Amino acid sequence: VLNKFVEGKHPREKLLVKEGKNWCTDIFEKFVTVDQSVALGEVVQRSYCPARPGQRRTIINIYCCDTDDVVYITDPGVRKCGTISLELGDVGDAGPARGRREIRTSMQFGDTEIKVTALDMSTARSVRATIDFLSN
Repeated sequence: VLNKFVEGKHPREKLLVKEGKNWCTDIFEKFVTVDQSVALGEVVQRSYCPARPGQRRTIINIYCCDTDDVVYITDPGVRKCGTISLELGDVGDAGPARGRREIRTSMQFGDTEIKVTALDMSTARSVRATIDFLSN
């Protein structure tokens, strides 16, 4: 996840300059926290925008950890537990302003697994994956 880089808050090695804007890379964004009670079948959603206008594919890496004090995906104890790749079709001139395209990511919590869905709100294309934490 890219967030706006905040001088003094984010380390310089996380700075990425893209099209004249300063971004912070490797942000660990939490869908749920450790020991948070989640009902079976509960869905948590987040919305993201592609990093570049005109981007043809977005790859969403899913990370997990056993503690709540992580900030970056490079912190100790953080591991990648899944990846989904969504092809982004061309929305043409009738679509949303370039760069403001919404990708809605949902996680549905099961017993030992999470079903992840990424949906391109402009084209209704979606991709799904299941992360099984017993085998992960």
